Amino acid sequence: MSTISDDDLTENVMAALRRVIDPELGYNIVDLGLVYGVDVDKGAVHIVMTTTTRGCPATDYLRGGANHAAESALGVDSVDVELTYDPPWMPDKMSPQAKAHLGIGRGG
Repeated sequence: MSTISDDDLTENVMAALRRVIDPELGYNIVDLGLVYGVDVDKGAVHIVMTTTTRGCPATDYLRGGANHAAESALGVDSVDVELTYDPPWMPDKMSPQAKAHLGIGRGG
């Protein structure tokens, strides 16, 4: 039985989280900058994430989607998703690809 390194597990989880699409913005939560961190320890995954605003109607959907996606990643034994608003999300947290997709920040 092979074990997966924490670094490889982190990559697997990040790839899985990219399959979670924000229903309002139509782009994945990683490139939107909604995932603040992924910590792994021997199969246990702790995700810290946010939403674009407090009271976002998609909060439960996004949190559940992150949990389900991470659970599906190879090597994951358990998942804990923590929601935070500190620091608050800002559009500058988005990847260049997400900004281009949404038409933000051209020529900056």
